[in-house]
Order: sequence, then structure tokens, then C-alpha cells
Amino acid sequence: MPEGHTIHRLAADHRERFRGERLEVSSPQGRFAESAALLDGRTLETAEAVGKHLFLGFSGSRDSSGSTTEPAPVADWVHIHLGLFGRLDFGVPPVPEPADTVRLRLVGSGAYADLRGPTRCALVTDAEKRAAGDRLGPDPLRGDADGSRAWERLSRSRTSIAALLLDQKVLAGVGNVYRAEVLFRHGVDPYRAGRTLRRHEWDALWADLVDLMRIGVRENRIDTVRPEHTPEAMGRPPRVDDHGGEVYVYRRTGLPCLVCSTPVRTAELGARNLFWCPRCQPPAG
Repeated sequence: MPEGHTIHRLAADHRERFRGERLEVSSPQGRFAESAALLDGRTLETAEAVGKHLFLGFSGSRDSSGSTTEPAPVADWVHIHLGLFGRLDFGVPPVPEPADTVRLRLVGSGAYADLRGPTRCALVTDAEKRAAGDRLGPDPLRGDADGSRAWERLSRSRTSIAALLLDQKVLAGVGNVYRAEVLFRHGVDPYRAGRTLRRHEWDALWADLVDLMRIGVRENRIDTVRPEHTPEAMGRPPRVDDHGGEVYVYRRTGLPCLVCSTPVRTAELGARNLFWCPRCQPPAG
């Protein structure tokens, strides 16, 4: 499942390619056809990401001027959650015939986008969009996010910090890779109960997530190793993995820790694989 940095990157991609344009909107697959017909010919005013949720905002009229200096009010939003199998692909003209797996197609003057296999693709009102956001915890990539909201929940919880970091009601946008890596970078035992975390420890975790995920948006990949642990600095081969990027523990089961050489461990927690170094992340107390 894509992590939050990917969704923020997709929001930026939509703004760059389509903002202020009246778009052709269709649903070749047919499952979004009725809503697509309501959006066809309307202007994409903005695109936003909240955690792992993408929202595409359309103006209320097919006659919108499409001005980028004075955008029209957003009347409807397309709410997209890619889930495990969804994907969004962009292309440039000439626009090919769509495959019958395309749930949503957007076509502008210089680009098109195809959405396949999402968990959710629905037309929602502004009020419904706000309600969806209200159900989520703070998103480290949003300027209006407050890490104190997450602290209020996790500091009272007996649940492990590893499980809490993946709970989207506590923290929005963090996935398995960032979870494993930020806990390693701060030497936190993933099985440690949330309520045993001290406030300064949480503040450091939050600040690091903000920085790491912003790098992820910029580079379009997850890199979490510090300069002294890069392949160049250590004289080791680069990591080869379909997730890309250099990491400390994620998917490195049995390999030596880049810091202490202890074999990286893995276990299942909440139906997700957990990765950590037992020496660098010792049990508290």
C-alpha cells in the first residue's frame, strides 16, 4: 500500500498537470460512470492529500473559466484511496484507448491520468471530505498538522508504539516502511507501549517523520539512512528492492544491521511484518 509521501506526490502531480483546466472525465470500466458524467467538462481546481487519501476538487459548473489566479469554489471532490492494489498512471498525448480496467480517466490539454484498482473512488461533497479528514490523525506532511494530537492518544495507550504508528486514526500517512525506519533511527523498541514513551521522545519521532516524508515526496522514494551509512560511505552495494531507497531494517531480515552488525529481526504484528534490530532497539527498562 502506498505510504503518505506517495499520495502527496500524486496530489502535486495532479495540480501540476491539470489545475485550472476543464477536463474530460470518464470511467471506461463503468463503475464510476455516473459520477464521471457529472464531472465531465468541469474544472479541476485543486488536489489534496490527507494521509493515504487523495482528494481531487472540481468546480461546480462546466462553464467555469478555469482561472488559476481566482479559482472557483470547489463543489465536489473525488475521494481516492489506492489500497493494496490501486495505481495512478500519467501520460501525454496522443491519448491511447483506455483499458477496461480503468476506473477513472482524466484528460487535459497536455496530459491524461488513469486510475486502476482503487479501494475507494467516490464523488463526495465538501462536508463529506471534511468528515473523512476528521477521522484521521495528524498527517506529518500537512502544514496544518499538530503532532500533539497524536501524542494525546498514544501517551494513554497500552498498545505497542509499532501498532500505534500504523493506526491512521492516530497518525495519518505513515506506513510499514516509515514505521520501521523511524523507530530504528531513534532506538525505540517497537513492542514498547505507547504510554511509556516520553514527550521528548515523541517530539523527536514526529519531527523526524516530517523530515523523512518530505524527502520522500521530493525524491519519490524512501531514503532513511544517515550520510555515514550510505553505500558510498560504507563501501557496500546499493540496496536492490522494488520499494527503492536506502533503509536500515525494512525488508532486511537476517542481514547485518548497518550500525551494529546484529542480524535484523522480523515478526508479524497486526497482520503486518515488523522489522527491527534487537541491539539498537533494546526493550525499555
